[in-house]
Amino acid sequence: MRIFSEEFYVSTENRRDLKNITEKVEDIVVRSGIEEGFVLVFVPHATCALFANEDEPLIREDYINLFNRLVPENENYKHNRIDDNADSHLLSALFKQFFIFPIKDGKIVRGTWQELFLAEFDGPRARRVIVFVIGD
Repeated sequence: MRIFSEEFYVSTENRRDLKNITEKVEDIVVRSGIEEGFVLVFVPHATCALFANEDEPLIREDYINLFNRLVPENENYKHNRIDDNADSHLLSALFKQFFIFPIKDGKIVRGTWQELFLAEFDGPRARRVIVFVIGD
């Protein structure tokens, strides 16, 4: 078993933003030379998350609208007394900071329409993405 790791940064432009990072992760998997195993993608941040789903312009708008409905930005959150981003922390807690895909024949196994997104809840920021490819 081998482990290959690499990291990259993603710049977001808006307070709530979506960045498709699939291609960057796929490139790392190919460079790893690992044929069978899995890839773990992790963001070491408390106000962003990762999820996999379809990348289509209208569904992107739906994601942002969902985030706004789930946790409205301008509520009377107690954490806002310290730092004005409680909504970002709460949204991040509903999602996750990691995602795992299997690898077969040197490629990520994913559904036809599955893309990996970094969901920004407290931007704009530069977000660090750490990728571990593990296998043979």
